[in-house]
Amino acid sequence: MRYSALTQRIAGDGAAAWKIHDRALELREQGVDVLLLSIGDPDFDTPLPIVHAAIDSLLAGDTHYSDVRGTRTLRSSIASRHQRRCGQEVDAEHVIVLPGAQCAVYSVAQCLLDPGDEVIVAEPMYVTYEAVFGACGARVVPVAVRPENGFRVEPADVAALITDKTRAILLNSPNNPSGASLSLNIWQELAALCVRHDLWLISDEVYSDLLYEGDHISPASLPGMAERTATLNSLSKSHAMSGWRVGWMIGPKPLAEHVMNLSLCMLFGIPDFVQKAAQVALDEDLPEVALMREEYRQRRDLVCAKLNGCPGLRPIKPDGGMFVMVDVRQTGLGAQNFAERLLERYGVSVLAGEAFGPSAAGHIRIGLVVDQVKLADACRRIALCAVDLLQVRRA
Repeated sequence: MRYSALTQRIAGDGAAAWKIHDRALELREQGVDVLLLSIGDPDFDTPLPIVHAAIDSLLAGDTHYSDVRGTRTLRSSIASRHQRRCGQEVDAEHVIVLPGAQCAVYSVAQCLLDPGDEVIVAEPMYVTYEAVFGACGARVVPVAVRPENGFRVEPADVAALITDKTRAILLNSPNNPSGASLSLNIWQELAALCVRHDLWLISDEVYSDLLYEGDHISPASLPGMAERTATLNSLSKSHAMSGWRVGWMIGPKPLAEHVMNLSLCMLFGIPDFVQKAAQVALDEDLPEVALMREEYRQRRDLVCAKLNGCPGLRPIKPDGGMFVMVDVRQTGLGAQNFAERLLERYGVSVLAGEAFGPSAAGHIRIGLVVDQVKLADACRRIALCAVDLLQVRRA
């Protein structure tokens, strides 16, 4: 039977990147001791006030169709939170609630890009971006970054890639997988490029609450950017709500209208009881959220301290996020082969950097998604894998 060309555009390297994670799950089912650090799913429980809000909402009968845009109360809370943090004046009409930031990226791409359009994306990039843009027939133009520069984007490199087909730039700060964040000066230069060339900016800010060094900048707040920026965020990482599927898009009102129309024909909103839970997450000062953030910071510092100075390994300390990139090139093995060997012989599951783009070649991504005791054990195993490889090379 025949399938559409879309099926080819949404497959590829991004989908294949998860094979090692699937293998790790398979080994676990066989009883093998595997430390699973290959996926960015928080190991914390969702704070109880959030859970109770959903239960109360269910018991109250909130199980019917909801507002496709998201409830006005929730959208107002999202707008107020955004305005407090960055100063951009927005209200509920600028916000559309969607099932996760992943869906927000897809929806915005469908509403901004036509087949043949080009979108510049800094790599290493989140593995689904390429398929998202492929789904609407757009072409991803990757802008390379340098590990030696902490994987940070250089505006001059972005400028060199702009053509008459360029329609948008997508940037993720702090970045997944690298954890690199962009300074105000860099954002100002990038904003000037967007204004000069009349480009959209898609700003993926999912890890903005997990920034440990510097200040988070929302580029939509910069001069000339409000009318050309789609800001994406979610509660998945900051509130350990990855399975709740709550995300949003903040953008110009016409874009919000288009995204609502797409949601109308594809999603028809997210459940009211989930939105009631999200309302609590946004409106209440939950101590668990601050504790999770501090724990992630400590885990980052632990991994960098444990692996720094280990033969064959060089951790790159991230500004934020829940991952640490480690350069394994000195072991003499490519990152994919290193990751496979690490899983099969030492029981640690990580992703190879190549899955995120050529700039991350020779690096592995370690997820900070287990407690510090297990993370220290994982570092011990990773170091042992590297030392064993170096000994093989010398033999």
